[in-house]
Order: sequence, then structure tokens, then C-alpha cells
Amino acid sequence: MKKNIVVLISGRGSNLESIISAANKKNFPAKISLVISSNRSALGLKIAEKNHIKNFVVEQKEFSNNELYEEDLIGKIVQQDPSLICLAGYMKILSKKFINKFKDKIINIHPSLLPDYKGLNTHERAIRAGEKYSGCTVHYVTEELDGGKIIAQERILISPSDTPETLSRKVLEREHIIYPKTIESLLS
Repeated sequence: MKKNIVVLISGRGSNLESIISAANKKNFPAKISLVISSNRSALGLKIAEKNHIKNFVVEQKEFSNNELYEEDLIGKIVQQDPSLICLAGYMKILSKKFINKFKDKIINIHPSLLPDYKGLNTHERAIRAGEKYSGCTVHYVTEELDGGKIIAQERILISPSDTPETLSRKVLEREHIIYPKTIESLLS
């Protein structure tokens, strides 16, 4: 029987799409039981709907404070009894309370070779620093931003002609491969 995973998104949903594609394979150990977006206009919601995956929008602005926002989020997630919560372009920082509620069950994909270039604008920063390589990292989510234990990494060469946009596309292609593989290895 396939294990439940919950995917949290905020944007276009390309990593969500790669996880859905993997989960549709017979031998993949998990199914996406729920998608939650922090952004009502996230394109990933259309991908979830097209694939008949239960989904919700939980926007911070609908709540008077972050604690109430996360209580609603936790309530929806707990109902799914997930083996993993996968952040896929989820652009909110989770609280200690949330992280402790799902300890060692939250993973994220980040577009750099952590521990280098935590946070935003990773491609621009790597190019500006003259790095030879970039890539992506799947890691456990902890209170430290992009600081949890690294599970898997994929490295790519930065070419002299790369711009932040071209590097972003190259890294994203690798994210679409490494994230589903990592989920599979964690749940097999």
C-alpha cells in the first residue's frame, strides 16, 4: 500500500508535477494525498486539480496571526497521516511548533549546493561569486533556514555563458529528477 505524502507549494508547481509523475508509477511507494498552497493564484493548484488530488489554499492573510495560520495548516495535514511533507517551492518559513509537530517528516528541495547559498537569489549569487558548480539539495527542514541534514544533492557545471535564468532552468531540470528519487528512497 502506498504511503501518503503532502506537498506544500506557493508557485508554478513544476516539482509537484514531477512528484505526481513518479507517484503514478506502480512501484513508487507513495501517493500525494493532499496539496496545500500558500498562494491562491499558484499554478500548482491547477496541476493538483487536473490530477484529481485534494487541495486547499491556506493563505496567511486570512488569519490574524501566524499561529492561527499554522494551526489550520496542521489540522489539514494531520488528517492525511502523511509519511512525508514535501516542500516544493513553498515560500513560507515554518515555525518551531510546526516543525516539531512533524519532526523528521518535512523535506525541502533547495536550488543550491547547501550549505552554500541558503535563502533566495541562489543562482545570481553563485554566478557572481565565480562558482564552477551549482546544483540542488534535498534536505530535512529544521528551524535553521535551509540548514537541516542533507539527504541528497545533484551537482551541475556552471558555464561561462550562464545567466541566473539559464542556470535556474538547468538546476530545475535536476530538481525534477532528484526530488522524486529522494522521496522514493526515504519511503521504500
